[in-house]
Amino acid sequence: MVSPRVPDLDSLALLLEIAVSGSLGRAAARHGLSQPAVSARLRTMEALVGVPLVERSPRGSSLTAAGVLVAGWAREVLSAAEVLDAGITSLRADQDQHLRVAASMTVAEHLLPRWLVRLAADRPQTAVSLQAMNSTRVEQAVLGDEADLGFVEGPDVGGGLDSRVVARDRLVVVVAPGHPWTRRRGVDAAELAATRLVHREPTSGTRTALEAALAAHGPLAAPLLELSTSTAVRSATAAGAGPAVLSRLAVQDDLDHGRLLPVPVRGADLTRLLRAVWPAARRLSPPAEALLAIATAAARADR
Repeated sequence: MVSPRVPDLDSLALLLEIAVSGSLGRAAARHGLSQPAVSARLRTMEALVGVPLVERSPRGSSLTAAGVLVAGWAREVLSAAEVLDAGITSLRADQDQHLRVAASMTVAEHLLPRWLVRLAADRPQTAVSLQAMNSTRVEQAVLGDEADLGFVEGPDVGGGLDSRVVARDRLVVVVAPGHPWTRRRGVDAAELAATRLVHREPTSGTRTALEAALAAHGPLAAPLLELSTSTAVRSATAAGAGPAVLSRLAVQDDLDHGRLLPVPVRGADLTRLLRAVWPAARRLSPPAEALLAIATAAARADR
């Protein structure tokens, strides 16, 4: 705890200026203050210290013996403050020049590239590192200070995190051409829940979003296959392994080219929210704030 007898840094700097210049007026001019303001600060400083620090005479102002001692100590304090200021400036510069992003597979592959292009145009000095992982791991990375900003696709956000919706997505049931479901008008939610599917891993945002959407129809059937990437799920489904549920963002190209076919679902809402996440107790760095603003603006434009 700082002693109540210690003057502030500006007052200490004024004392050193008086010692060098020998004049309250010149010290005032050097610091952009009026002479009465400098006199008032000096009186306050002397009251804090408890002894006179400056002697005034027609020839100017000089330090008392006590003032010389205080000025010597003040030089060390001000030098340490300069070191602290330089360190803080370095930290702020590092924050402005580096941004660590962790994102779920869907966001990393289909949304972040255009957001990062915009960020690079707005902040060319910022270097960005991106890690793609499942949503659970994203939250862990953000809370563990491995990432400055995260993007997740699950139905809920874990404790200790603030979040903001940055996009809306829809899960789509897809099958290979020739699958029996292509000859039907769709499947009921209960049938979908009871069908063995080609799944992402349990901690993926896609899997947890599907579980939440079908929760009223019982637990999901055991996976037919369990794969760690959307690309692997798409390939297995297109090869005829079985139905899958994936983000429309991930399968749009396959749907456009007929490699996969969509199957309507009755009795379940498969829309979901994609969110940015960051620690609730931490202020975002300027680059993270900028990327969050870009993602939020893109979400408004897509509505």
